[in-house]
Amino acid sequence: MGSRLALDDGVYLRNSVQTAAKILVVGHFAVGKTTFIGTMSEIPPLRTEEIMTQAGQGIDDPKGAPDKTTTTVAMDFGRLTLSEKLVLYLFGTPGQQRFVQVWEDMTRGALGALVLVDPQRLDESFPVMDLVEHYGIPYAIAVNRFDGTPTHSLDEIREALDLLPETPVVNCDARDQRSSADSLIALVRYLQSRLN
Repeated sequence: MGSRLALDDGVYLRNSVQTAAKILVVGHFAVGKTTFIGTMSEIPPLRTEEIMTQAGQGIDDPKGAPDKTTTTVAMDFGRLTLSEKLVLYLFGTPGQQRFVQVWEDMTRGALGALVLVDPQRLDESFPVMDLVEHYGIPYAIAVNRFDGTPTHSLDEIREALDLLPETPVVNCDARDQRSSADSLIALVRYLQSRLN
């Protein structure tokens, strides 16, 4: 008996792709990263979620998602094939400050990051953006629109987050595949523009 996993080798990794791009999906706690990767992944996403316990009370504040019962403790992973020559590997990071060390490992080899933000908790996005900038990763902002949240214009979001004019800012619903795809397209176009 071997210790090899009983999975098809091609489930998570593609051998025929000429270019693979590592994209981080980041954001603060309870902003929708796991949902986003689940929506976009063409394979069953790898999730490392655990049930939230009383030990996290007062530390993990689910005010943006009061019904949240689980949290990512390592990462989420999904795959999206764009063509026979290009595949995106999506890595979702934990949102809590105590998992910052995980970020250092996950940033290695990342081409860019999609930063999900909650328009009602923009202040919680600054530590995330600081980390992305610290590691020198180009990023786009996806404003995850939750049901019943007040609407702010993208210009107001840009100003509140003090973003550079070239940083893409788009609306997103992490539950909706088209909307989530548009966010990734904005990031990929931005990354391409930096190469020219």
